Amino acid sequence: MAESKAKRAAGAYDASDITVLEGLEAVRRRPGMYIGTTGTSGLHHLVWEIFDNSRDEAMGGFADDVEVVLLPNNRVRVADNGRGIPTDIHPKTKVSALETIMTTLHAGGKFGGEGYKVSGGLHGVGASVVNALSTHVRAEVHRDGGQFVQEYKDGGKAIAKTKKIGSSKLHGTIITFKPDPTIFPDTSFNWDTIVSHLRQQAYLVKGLRISIIDLRNTEKVNDEDVYYIRELKLDAPSVTFYFEGGLRSLVAFQNRHLEPIHKKIFYVEKEVDDVQVEVSLQYVDDITSRISAFANNIYTAEGGTHITGFKTALTRAINSKNSAGESFTGDDVLEGLTAVVSVKLREIQFEGQTKGKLGSVEARGATETVFGEAFNMFLEENPEEARSIIGKITLAMKARKAAKAAKDSIMRKGALDGMTLPGKLADCQTKDASESELFIVEGDSAGGTAKMGRDRRIQAVLPLRGKILNIERARLDKMLASEQIKNLVVALGTAIGDIFNLEKLRYHKIIIATDADVDGAHIRTLLLTLMYRHFRPVVDGGFLYIAQPPLFKVRKGKEVAYAYTDEERIKLVGKDMPIESEEVSEGEEGAEEIEEETTKAKRTPKISVQRYKGLGEMNSEELWETTMDPARRILKQVTIEDMVEADMVFDMLMGTDVPARKSFIQSHAKEATIDV
Repeated sequence: MAESKAKRAAGAYDASDITVLEGLEAVRRRPGMYIGTTGTSGLHHLVWEIFDNSRDEAMGGFADDVEVVLLPNNRVRVADNGRGIPTDIHPKTKVSALETIMTTLHAGGKFGGEGYKVSGGLHGVGASVVNALSTHVRAEVHRDGGQFVQEYKDGGKAIAKTKKIGSSKLHGTIITFKPDPTIFPDTSFNWDTIVSHLRQQAYLVKGLRISIIDLRNTEKVNDEDVYYIRELKLDAPSVTFYFEGGLRSLVAFQNRHLEPIHKKIFYVEKEVDDVQVEVSLQYVDDITSRISAFANNIYTAEGGTHITGFKTALTRAINSKNSAGESFTGDDVLEGLTAVVSVKLREIQFEGQTKGKLGSVEARGATETVFGEAFNMFLEENPEEARSIIGKITLAMKARKAAKAAKDSIMRKGALDGMTLPGKLADCQTKDASESELFIVEGDSAGGTAKMGRDRRIQAVLPLRGKILNIERARLDKMLASEQIKNLVVALGTAIGDIFNLEKLRYHKIIIATDADVDGAHIRTLLLTLMYRHFRPVVDGGFLYIAQPPLFKVRKGKEVAYAYTDEERIKLVGKDMPIESEEVSEGEEGAEEIEEETTKAKRTPKISVQRYKGLGEMNSEELWETTMDPARRILKQVTIEDMVEADMVFDMLMGTDVPARKSFIQSHAKEATIDV
């Protein structure tokens, strides 16, 4: 004991200090290392891991039908008609291959051999990680004429050995799991998130049928009695995806709210040097570009070598058809482009832990060759489409020159270094961006209150005058002609367009603080559109927030509390009562009774409820303690879970497709909070 204390005192470090975690305990101890987070995205990552195993069977040509079912008690069931996980004894582990895969990290059919030619899994930890982070898992395998089952509990502990429970003429695997609530704070799955992700996967694997069924509100489901739940023919929400067109169908889906420049969608699929390349594209009447990139069906948000090859071939092909003289730039040819680029490789390399960027060198050459040859042929064989595309890009080139002139007029040397900050900006004292906050508020009234209530050392305030320009279809030169947008660009310090520099961001918390009414919601949407289209790195970096001011101030005698929702207000008051500063107490004529004993009537405090419709209605102290004080305020961080879906929503809500916007509003009318 004395020796041990002496070692600790001396800071000794030897073999006895090394902790060895057995089996899947490492996953449970550090789940973020394997699924990124234990929040909502990490929870849904469990579904993707199990689904990906079924999808990889389809990519290999061994399956064409996958069913994902949300069951009661937050369970998920994934069934496929693939080959079925092998159940014979593994020569090294001495237990079934099924148990090996389900309980051992880095065990699977994707590490060599001929199990999979192409797979999305890089580390082979999918099924075992899901097992480790679940309270119960049931694996059912149909193969070799038999039906085999093994169950696990409490983080991957096998209840019994793999056993054959009957004969079967089917083939495939069914995995049912229940996430561990001690690992995940919220184990409720989001239907829209799952549908959106699996729709995308259906486009990426032609001929794969993907069914999704929501049985969470069904009292009893005999999910062990059938192979596919749909065989039960239950009355429940469901959706099925099946696309023969592959990426061509995906491009058409993404452009459904936009006007195409050419009707014929380009498509090619070909394998070169063991790299399978699939590309589809179409130009639309818009000023933004939408390029979705995938490698082995994994979405590579940061692009990579396949996108580099695609852009190089695209610029070269279009310039070869340009007779105007001046060459188009890479930015010119991207304007209004919707494209999906997908490559599949046997050995795949990503840059970084998140698989966000493809690093495989061979993907660049293969994509450049396959796409370049096919797109040149497309332009040759479709002269009308070629003329429309060249015309669109010529307009983009002219707009680029005009936008550059506009940028140069306000982006002079020193304009973004604190020398010419907008007059309406009340800047903070600190120059440390990591602790600086910028509140973008609605109107001079709220601006004045915020300036008085803020912490001047770290908080800056920029009031907006009315609604800013809808930039969804505005080019950069028109945007920068708007005083409101110019002030915001200068205040942020990053510049905009091709000279954008995230390192010069002056505030690491940019907080949109608008009123809790229709106009406030509209202004917030306009600002989000601007940030999404022109300041994406700010959003991706986690620097954008939305303030959550209270809706009500509730006063009980001398006590004051704030309610951020109607439910909180009712909870504070004890019942639904009139608002807008109407007072209620026992004994007042016409007043509603407070639920207390009548013997205490004289001691019952008066209750008043005030409804805030704007930040300007608060005094500086109220605004500080409810909305600006870092210790007490509520901020919502703006994140992008599904870029494609977000892009389509902005197109629909802020673009020119009025019928689509009307349909969206009508279908979501019941979800709206109407302030009457």
